[in-house]
Amino acid sequence: MPIHFGTDGWRAVISDTFTFANLRMVAQAIADAIASEHWQASSNGEPAANPQRVVVGFDTRFLSDRFAAEVARVLAANGFVVYLAQSDAPTPAISYSVKHLGAVAGVMITASHNAPRYNGVKLKGAFGGSALPEQCRRVEIYINDNEQQARGPNLMDFQKAREAGLIHRFNPLPAYYEHLRTLIQSDMIAENPQRIVVDSMYGSGRGVIKGFLQGTGCEVAEIRNEMNPGFGGIHPEPIAKYLGALASAISSGIGNFGLSTDGDADRIGAMDERGNFVDPHKIFTLALKYLVEKRGMTGAVVRTVSTTRMIDRLAQRYGLKLYETPVGFNHIADYMMSEDVLIGGEESGGISFKGHIPEGDGILMGLLLVEIVAALGKPLHELVNDLLDEVGPAFYERRDLRLSRPVAKAEMTDFLLKRAPAEIGGQGVAEITSRDGVKYILKDDSWLLIRPSGTEPVLRVYAEGRSPEMVRALLEYGELVAARVV
Repeated sequence: MPIHFGTDGWRAVISDTFTFANLRMVAQAIADAIASEHWQASSNGEPAANPQRVVVGFDTRFLSDRFAAEVARVLAANGFVVYLAQSDAPTPAISYSVKHLGAVAGVMITASHNAPRYNGVKLKGAFGGSALPEQCRRVEIYINDNEQQARGPNLMDFQKAREAGLIHRFNPLPAYYEHLRTLIQSDMIAENPQRIVVDSMYGSGRGVIKGFLQGTGCEVAEIRNEMNPGFGGIHPEPIAKYLGALASAISSGIGNFGLSTDGDADRIGAMDERGNFVDPHKIFTLALKYLVEKRGMTGAVVRTVSTTRMIDRLAQRYGLKLYETPVGFNHIADYMMSEDVLIGGEESGGISFKGHIPEGDGILMGLLLVEIVAALGKPLHELVNDLLDEVGPAFYERRDLRLSRPVAKAEMTDFLLKRAPAEIGGQGVAEITSRDGVKYILKDDSWLLIRPSGTEPVLRVYAEGRSPEMVRALLEYGELVAARVV
């Protein structure tokens, strides 16, 4: 099976396509790409301070530590000096380490929120965010070229590489914590310490939020923080259906609200003291409101096409420029690197704000939520209700429809544009966009988005309405139209 190295790197099933042999091939292609003149030419901003230095990290998945060591062996054999994490770490901590250490690139072994049978590779640029599309394309070119020329990977004995000073073990957390202290007001938290449950879903965010909050007086109870590469048989994705354990912990009284991060901790989800899931739409909107009104911050706001329009209403109120992007944090990162951006985020839980690297960070946003609750002195459910009273109501739901055959995006877009409805659920259609899939925006600011997934044979139908009835009407219409497309 060919290895497809896309803009989010490479993911595959362990021992099927994700094997040591294939990983070595990918690592060699990464080494070739980084060593080429194209890498620095296509990097964003100043060249790396240490163009021979590469950071390698890994999550808690099956064999991730061994896979990371194998990548380090290949990179060392190609003359790179590798900083290899001592233990599993969040993707944002590894990404920050790339920038902090002045490295030319970073490699993270993770399949993020995917099912336990998957593993993967995320590639990072010198600026601390995901490698740019042209850099990822260069890796894929080298994978294909090396395969055609039957060129195998260079490989160096691990111990010999360490003795030669080509592989260094390091702890990414101290520098990452120091950076987070410039973004999170620990003193504010210490003035009103919180009782929190943190659910890292057996992922590499385990222990990190608790570690940061030490000394603030917060009581932090952790669940699902032990090593379990099978993730308890669930996808390590912080969405309501996978957070039963967090709801149980809160109901048993061990914390007043909950935070949850995904498999590599670049996504955030939360739960209030009543066991209600607080989705990333609400977290993003609460964060924007707090950063502007309480911290006095300003700048552009960036959201993906599938993210709540509560953001639009707040941005308009504050007089802030708003940008809508296709799905994927790399599109948000483009704005974060080229403009003065206050905050950017997406519905899947990847959110970041001014001063941080251009990457979603579940740890950062979880800590900001703790600061918000501490600073405003209200329970999380009250903050959410106040928010909805102010810029809502906003009800949201997403359905993923499995496809029996692949659907060409252009064909689907053309079909949906030509058959655009005049109204849905009794509300007229005010605007239609095709930035990523097709989005119908109604006169009351409700919306429906239909788009194919970029990573699997799935058609996604997203809806946000001013009432549960409107959401149902939007989803029913979306599923009906989607059935015609496929």
